[in-house]
Amino acid sequence: MRNPIYLTLLFIPLATPAVAQAQEDATLKPDPVVIVVTGTGLAETPAAPAYDVTEIARDQIVSSASGRIEDVLSSVAGFQQFRRSDSRSANPSAQGVTLRALGGNATSRAAVLLDGVPMADPFFGYIPLSAISPEGLGAIRVTRGGGSGPFGAGALAGTIELTSADAATLGPVSASVLANQRGESEASASIAPQLGAGFAVFSGRWDRGKGFFTTPTDQRVPATARAAFDSWAIGLRGVAPVSEAFELQARIAAFDDRRTLRFGGADSASLGQDASIRLVGRGAWQVDALAYVQARNFRNVVVSTTRFVPVLDQRNTPSTGIGGKLELRPPVGPNHVLRVGADFRRSSGALQEDAISAFTGAVTERRRAGGTNSDLGLFVEDDWTLGPLVLTGGLRADRSVVSGGFYSAKTAAGSVVSDVHYAGRSDWTLTYRAGATFPVSDSLKLRTAAYSGLRLPTLNELYRPFVVFPVVTQANAALENEKLEGFEAGLDFALGQGASVALTAFDNRVEKAIANVTLAPNLRQRQNLPAIEAQGIELATSLTRGALRFDGSLAYTDAQVTGAGTSLSLDGKRPAQTPAWAASGALSWRPAEGWLASATLRFNGAQFEDDLETDRLPPVTTLGVYLQAPLSHRFTLVLRGENLTDETVITRNSGGSIDLGTPRTIWAGIRLGY
Repeated sequence: MRNPIYLTLLFIPLATPAVAQAQEDATLKPDPVVIVVTGTGLAETPAAPAYDVTEIARDQIVSSASGRIEDVLSSVAGFQQFRRSDSRSANPSAQGVTLRALGGNATSRAAVLLDGVPMADPFFGYIPLSAISPEGLGAIRVTRGGGSGPFGAGALAGTIELTSADAATLGPVSASVLANQRGESEASASIAPQLGAGFAVFSGRWDRGKGFFTTPTDQRVPATARAAFDSWAIGLRGVAPVSEAFELQARIAAFDDRRTLRFGGADSASLGQDASIRLVGRGAWQVDALAYVQARNFRNVVVSTTRFVPVLDQRNTPSTGIGGKLELRPPVGPNHVLRVGADFRRSSGALQEDAISAFTGAVTERRRAGGTNSDLGLFVEDDWTLGPLVLTGGLRADRSVVSGGFYSAKTAAGSVVSDVHYAGRSDWTLTYRAGATFPVSDSLKLRTAAYSGLRLPTLNELYRPFVVFPVVTQANAALENEKLEGFEAGLDFALGQGASVALTAFDNRVEKAIANVTLAPNLRQRQNLPAIEAQGIELATSLTRGALRFDGSLAYTDAQVTGAGTSLSLDGKRPAQTPAWAASGALSWRPAEGWLASATLRFNGAQFEDDLETDRLPPVTTLGVYLQAPLSHRFTLVLRGENLTDETVITRNSGGSIDLGTPRTIWAGIRLGY
């Protein structure tokens, strides 16, 4: 028998062409590349946990008692709107949101981003909450504390990042229809097909109803009306790969929100159209490039509280917001994540309103006011991993410009009453943020952070006076930028078996804080306070035991105005609309696939309506419940209960004139999913 080695050598010449052919075929037909699109931005950096962060998962988002986004966000203690009203019964312009009890005047001190796009109204600074459908979201990330760096100007009290759900999460077709005992209805639907390696989502929602009486029984008059609402929102979002490392995200949306407040004819309307395009690259050089445009409008009729006829028609407030962001993350080694970039936002708009005689119904004065604000920010930030220790630090430079401001008033006959044009101004502001995290053990992590932040006054604050009869609030074109300085330290405990505790202590100071300052019994003006100081603690807990889960959140804040500077000293007083205590606890039970029962108890401490601490809003505790039960593999029964104990929720108290929040409301309906 021949040596096997010789046989092997004999076959090598024969095998060589075959091997070469196989290699050529492999070259000509490479293994297919699997492209995965996410529809999200770039991944969080290693040092993100250095700040006080709360994540809200989708199952928590879609199971709130009211089905409203503000209810979902209220699970983070310290989140608050200007008033306690929800987005069906409040004036839309009062929907400013903030964190850490820093006070406000209906303008948001927290930045709210939807897929990276700022949602604040370009003129007023409020958030169009009714245009944000919880069922269309996949996750929410709330960062409390000043958001310098890549979050942009406006993240004074923190950042709320909303991420849209993808097609896999939503399913090809989903819909729900619910109604409550007052005959009000809520309907939503989405179609989310997979398109090659990408996907599209078309969604819509419609809420309508006669509402409840926001006026107490003993204060109602024949002109008193329910808080009727009728709002719809639609959106189209597409995500597609453009290469192995890049994906393109595009979104267009529109909304129309109409409400009635207190009296017949006291109607408001908030309208908007948004469009954005985003390019995300996850290659060696990571890229997040975003551009957007917003067209908004607001209308409002003010009715006299004595004669119950229109006295002011804010008939048109068109505004436009345009902006964008470019963030680069170059490959600088395994221990660093470097972020460099720029963002820009320009807001322009003008108010058009008519003053009306309460006696004759004739127009007595026609007013216009508006201008343009812009901010260009340049930022750099680096996360550095040193074994278990993670450090982060960043700087941001903002050039803010206020220009084109004006206020004019003419009689109905055209005679000039006032015609003022304000000088423009610009400034550079440097802000920073820095932090560190260190795991002491497998169950304990330490974190600390220091930061500063910036917020420009809005066009509304600068130029638009308004009336909540009989109180007149004047604008102030001389308002300066707000700036926050703060630091915090925290402990994160992972206790095992689904239990965790996070504790944060913070100290924040907002210099030049803008507030509505009382000048006389029926006269206020927006002014820069010397400062608002807020110190407090925040606690978050989570515990899972089998089918049971508990999530709790608690915030205590000692906030006060420091320094004089006004004709009526506010030094030492608590900022308006600022509770000391806030808490939320949710207990959920999932006995089987598709089943869910949950109850949420919320507490908001006492707060003052005004800066002088004369009108007090008492503390309030509410209970909300949610139940879903599968009827088949496609249909689910949904039951919800808001304010189940029918607690009296006082949302406004102006010299004894009271507004009320949502009473007990029971919802029932069907959810469809494929």
